[in-house]
Amino acid sequence: MTSIHGTEFDRTTAPLAIRPKATEDFERDGIVCLREAFDLSWVQELRDLADEMLTAENRHPVQSQDLAKDGDPGRFFNEMFIWPRHKGFKRVVFDSPIAAIAGTVMGADKANVLFDQLLIKEPGTSEPTPWHHDLPFWPFQGAQICTLWLALDEVTADSGAVEYIKGSHRWGKRYQPTSFVGDGRYQQKELEPLPDLEVMRGDLDIVQFDMAPGDCTLHHGLTLHAAPGNQSTDQRRRAYITRWGGDEVTYDPRDGTQPMLHDPGLKAGDLVECDLWPVVWKRAKR
Repeated sequence: MTSIHGTEFDRTTAPLAIRPKATEDFERDGIVCLREAFDLSWVQELRDLADEMLTAENRHPVQSQDLAKDGDPGRFFNEMFIWPRHKGFKRVVFDSPIAAIAGTVMGADKANVLFDQLLIKEPGTSEPTPWHHDLPFWPFQGAQICTLWLALDEVTADSGAVEYIKGSHRWGKRYQPTSFVGDGRYQQKELEPLPDLEVMRGDLDIVQFDMAPGDCTLHHGLTLHAAPGNQSTDQRRRAYITRWGGDEVTYDPRDGTQPMLHDPGLKAGDLVECDLWPVVWKRAKR
């Protein structure tokens, strides 16, 4: 069992509790779940911050979306690039163990935060998250790119637990990104369309985790994943999501990628290190 307590954690030191098996599982499967990875004080802080964002009046015109279908009784809330705009989320990114966990599981010597995100599916949200992998959405290239998905509530299949296809990061494929709002905004001509994974389901190694608050998953940028809607009547599904780059990640501003918060001031092929994507953690020297 992994237990890392934010009040005692030195974020410059790799957390021994998650080494080396989590890194081995991540490399093999492209997905790993860490139990009790965050002290509940961090979870409560993020719950309060998440609810603050849900009611914020000045939401970002590009980085904020409501993704639920018209007439859906539930709310599917999405907000990205929060930490550069909000000191509470910045504190979590820089002072919690979140960067050290990401860097250590990737087997990296450093971890740059790429962006953070809230994904909240309230009870009665029928809208699923479609099958996709993350990296084709983003202007990055590199082998060490991951997503850390931190549960702020109990998560079950009924409330929208994410499904992952184990090993799909090693298929050698990059599929056409899927716009969550269905408008084709991320189309990239050189990428092949996503196959019908539901038809293939019986031949795939799909894993889904029930999670407690403070548990987290980490998945590779090319691991295919999806999530059902929140069909529960009273269980919220709030998640704080951070995206991380490890060693040798470079900037690749192709047409059709997700807009970033602002121009990072880099050229194509430059290492991803700048004010927008700073280094948050470095592995302690042995």
